[in-house]
Amino acid sequence: MKLLLTSSGITNKSIEKALFELIGKKAEETSVAFIPTASNVERGDKWWVIKDLVNLQKLNFKQIDIVDISALDEKMWRPRLEESDVLFFEGGNTYHLMEWVNKSGLIKILPELLKTRVYVGVSAGSMILSKNLALNISQTLYEEDLDKTEEMTGLNYVDFYFLPHMNSEYFNKLGKDNVGKSVNGMAEKIYAMDDSSALKVVDGQVEIISEGEYLEYN
Repeated sequence: MKLLLTSSGITNKSIEKALFELIGKKAEETSVAFIPTASNVERGDKWWVIKDLVNLQKLNFKQIDIVDISALDEKMWRPRLEESDVLFFEGGNTYHLMEWVNKSGLIKILPELLKTRVYVGVSAGSMILSKNLALNISQTLYEEDLDKTEEMTGLNYVDFYFLPHMNSEYFNKLGKDNVGKSVNGMAEKIYAMDDSSALKVVDGQVEIISEGEYLEYN
């Protein structure tokens, strides 16, 4: 399984290089499915979604299809994912994305799809790969899902937690000190990554890609 976990998409040359190492062919021969589902419930200016799409467009892919798994029946979204080389899960609300990965039925076929495709996660799209969605972290650091009381199971494709947007000006509680306090007592491996950093994971082997800052815990 080939995974690229990012905070903010393809933000620099190092992350771009890691992406194409995973893809194994030229951009002009590569089709991307951009899955915006996590962003649907976020209010306000969607400049960050536009930025991520523009950054993808600059790479000159053969095709970028926008495939919302919450808006389409499986008979419509499935063939479009099957004809793509990269499944790009955009950021937004982690719980909303995971709910629709379950509701849509994608959870059942995603492991098979990823035998021959690359998974790219942005923020929420990266966070759902862990064994659960770390509700306490979402509520404490990201101030999201404050109405939730039960933990939600994640995809469990990795044995660590990914915390995006460290030191971001858009997330007031994601300074280094506060992140350290929030994860104190957790036994699992944790990566806190800024928007210039990512994790490249091939069959469970993790490589850190960074032009910025990141922290590892445990």
